[in-house]
Amino acid sequence: QMQLVESGGGLAQPGGSLRLSCGVSGRIFGAVGWYRQAPGKERELVAVFTREGRTNYADSVKGRFTISTDNAKNTIYLQMNSLKPDDTAVYYCNHHHPYSGVDSWGQGTQVTVSS
Repeated sequence: QMQLVESGGGLAQPGGSLRLSCGVSGRIFGAVGWYRQAPGKERELVAVFTREGRTNYADSVKGRFTISTDNAKNTIYLQMNSLKPDDTAVYYCNHHHPYSGVDSWGQGTQVTVSS
């Protein structure tokens, strides 16, 4: 199972930006994604980057968030712009192994959007 470590969370003002990073212990060759969980809510998908290079986003973040990968650095990014208070949550990165089906998760990073 891969080890994933997120970083880059913190406090941002509404309308501000943050970039989350997720370091992966091995080569990225499966689908990767970012999820988030707000207090009292279920974990939800934010963005996914498929093996074929396609991206999909939750409707709530389309046009504001961008997922990307740097395979040379084994790192997954989530660029978050025009942040809203509703974006406040713990953000988790995920790697889905294409053959074993194993999902690996990071420990999460807190994002708080508040004035």
